[in-house]
Amino acid sequence: MALTITDVARLADLARINLTTDELEHLTGQLDVILESVAVVSAVADDDIAPTSHALDLTNVFRADEVRPSLTPPLVLAMAPAQEDGRFRVPRILEAD
Repeated sequence: MALTITDVARLADLARINLTTDELEHLTGQLDVILESVAVVSAVADDDIAPTSHALDLTNVFRADEVRPSLTPPLVLAMAPAQEDGRFRVPRILEAD
């Protein structure tokens, strides 16, 4: 089933996206190709193939969360370009009330 410009216009309306006629025509072809590709993949999928989220089995690759020696706050602040009251001083980005 091929998408029509009316289908794409309805989808754009649901997504609250304003599209020109040229954009609708262009996207209709692109979305049709995407849907055809999904149909091909769906046709290949069989009941004996388990759904997966990745082609390879993955395991947690994070290291253990353990306390290790690190820089002290005074040493870090000593390397900062500006500091104030034991904290980094950064430029103001919001207006104060």
